[in-house]
Amino acid sequence: MSPDGAVTTQKPALLAQLPLRLHHHAYVVRDQEANRHFFEDILGIPLVATWCERTRVQERDVAMCHTFFGLEDGGALAFFAFADPEIYQLCIAEKPPKVGNFDHVAFKVEPGTYGEIIDRLAAAGLPYRENDHGYCKSVYATSPDGLIVEFTVDPPGVEQIDAMRRADAHSELARWVGGDHRVNNTIRPH
Repeated sequence: MSPDGAVTTQKPALLAQLPLRLHHHAYVVRDQEANRHFFEDILGIPLVATWCERTRVQERDVAMCHTFFGLEDGGALAFFAFADPEIYQLCIAEKPPKVGNFDHVAFKVEPGTYGEIIDRLAAAGLPYRENDHGYCKSVYATSPDGLIVEFTVDPPGVEQIDAMRRADAHSELARWVGGDHRVNNTIRPH
């Protein structure tokens, strides 16, 4: 899209090789142990590294703890916590959204893992919600610090669904930006 809001039709020069995988997604937390309990004990995602460091924030030298929870492909969820509560306040989102469903991190899982995550959340008495998008089915849970985590499983025929959306990704974006807001997800259950 150009600075004036018009959709650019010129094909962008893409990377010769796309990024290999997500290395990590970082999020600031208040309490590393409460966070570890949620991700490791409840969801079953292992803590694989803890780095205790010092960093400069707002002209101050601050003790920091950086944890990583491992994913199958080598990527990770990463979390920062600070020994100084004032620095924590400076580093968290200033204003959480009134509707928080859209700010989240999502992971593809196998059907068995999907069911296991639901069982773990239910056993822990934690709220979760499911949503069938048509192109994937998702379960959502929220960490103690408000990070929404989504786990998705692909439906049968996902290859055809993916090919369809890749073929019209640019034209559908141009249509939407141009003011035509018709729904194109005809496979989502009502």
